[in-house]
Amino acid sequence: MLSSNIKKLRKQKKLSQDKLARLADIPYNTLVKIESGKSSNPTFDTLSKLADALGVGLDNLAGRK
Repeated sequence: MLSSNIKKLRKQKKLSQDKLARLADIPYNTLVKIESGKSSNPTFDTLSKLADALGVGLDNLAGRK
């Protein structure tokens, strides 16, 4: 699941939600909603920013490795 994978990657990088949101240049509330599963369909732009901030590809972000 996307939400749990983003959370796992964030914790592996030892980033807080606030720090990751700032690095990805997305609203904090957006990240919280994605990680909690309340936003099950984030935009491509948001996912791309998260992948860049975490230093992974989109496939890895989605858990497809």
